[in-house]
Amino acid sequence: MGTERYSRAVYNTYADSHALHSATREQVFASRHLNQALDPKKVTVRESCDSEANPRSTPIILGLDVTGSMGFIAETIAKDGLPKLMEGIYEQMPVTDPHLMFMGIGDAAAHDEAPLQVSQFEAGALPLIEQLRELWLEGGGGGNHCESYNLPWHFAAHKTAIDCYTKRGEKGYLITIGDEMPPEPLSATALKHVLGSGQYGSAKSLKEELDEVSKMYKVFHIIAEQGNYASMRKEQVRDAWVKVLGPNVINLRDHRYLPQIVIAMLKIANGADISAVIHESEHKDELRYAFSNAVE
Repeated sequence: MGTERYSRAVYNTYADSHALHSATREQVFASRHLNQALDPKKVTVRESCDSEANPRSTPIILGLDVTGSMGFIAETIAKDGLPKLMEGIYEQMPVTDPHLMFMGIGDAAAHDEAPLQVSQFEAGALPLIEQLRELWLEGGGGGNHCESYNLPWHFAAHKTAIDCYTKRGEKGYLITIGDEMPPEPLSATALKHVLGSGQYGSAKSLKEELDEVSKMYKVFHIIAEQGNYASMRKEQVRDAWVKVLGPNVINLRDHRYLPQIVIAMLKIANGADISAVIHESEHKDELRYAFSNAVE
């Protein structure tokens, strides 16, 4: 998928016709159950393929926590984050020909109905915004201090095919965004609940899960500090994630800067000097804070 190019004009026409910027969160995300098109049980593979419009495609997965009060992240992306992100990537070129996939993340251990939702890889403004709006902001979650942030890892490792890796040996990018602690290992029962029938072995450690997905993707986690959990336990959440992902843990204290932080992250992941990226930005304070785990 992803045979189009992003167009701000198309996004603006859609946003205006749907009164997107003045809509409530409930109006932007009208789904009240799992959309069958996003059900991972019904997916054999999600593909990011090179095309005439995107000859050097770069898959970018954004896994959005949709539990509890975390719907503000998806709302931010839908209302103005998507054009800022796509246009920023085209203008600054931290990667080539971006293909975005959105995932909704819940809590498999708490028996959420939809602990994982997965869109297609897309580049066009219309399919991107329409698929994003199909996410069900389920709420849910549980009292186990974590969400299933590793479900995107498992899906990406086993149910995606990306030309950047198979043709050029280049990795894609997998970015989860949420406010809670690192996840528990995925049990065979949880995987069957989310992905359907299949052969699932015993639970793998987080390191084993990370090693598996890291063959094809560079993996990051963005801590949404405005979420309820992280707002009360910021240092605890940060320390726990750094033990898992090291410098690939990003601090997000103001969700309005998410697009700029993702673009900066893509630059740094491709070898740009952190200090230079921060210095060149209009948002130096936010970037300095965001990447403090990488420069401390």
